[in-house]
Amino acid sequence: MLAGCLAVGAEARAEPQGTVGLTIGAAGRGLDRKIWDQTAFHLGLRGDVLFGRSKVTDFGVGPYAEVMTHAFDEVQFGAGVSTLFPVLQALPLVASVGGYGRYAPMQGLEPGVAGALFWGSRSYNFHASYVMAFGLLVQFRYGLGPSRETSIVIGAQLDLVALSLPFQLLFNAVRGGSRDTRPVR
Repeated sequence: MLAGCLAVGAEARAEPQGTVGLTIGAAGRGLDRKIWDQTAFHLGLRGDVLFGRSKVTDFGVGPYAEVMTHAFDEVQFGAGVSTLFPVLQALPLVASVGGYGRYAPMQGLEPGVAGALFWGSRSYNFHASYVMAFGLLVQFRYGLGPSRETSIVIGAQLDLVALSLPFQLLFNAVRGGSRDTRPVR
């Protein structure tokens, strides 16, 4: 009974943890349910927010959204749900399922379903709601429109904030730094 009272009195500190990344790699795509008819360059943006985590070893679940292109001749946009599995503290596995829309000039707008696995560095940030993430991304996309498009994406997800750090440094250097870095007179 004492243990139950102590457990009720503990404060839960689960905070949402979000990330935004650039996805870059290769996409094997095909029409009429061909799995890998041609290889195309893949580029996209993917972001998610995971809820329910208060430490590195916690599971998390939340929404994701993405926009991408294969070979710059189509655009895809999608959303769904992601679940983080803390298989290793430093390298969790994030599984996602959702829907997407694909627009290609020859086929028009078509719906589809997608599944993805991310494996890489994604810790828990105890001081802010943004967490940096770097890792490998594999997706399978199954089109439900008349083109019967399928694609397999194999690539890397690179954190957008980390990629912006050199530009932030250059901007602040050109600007002359901040008041905190100026010499005291």
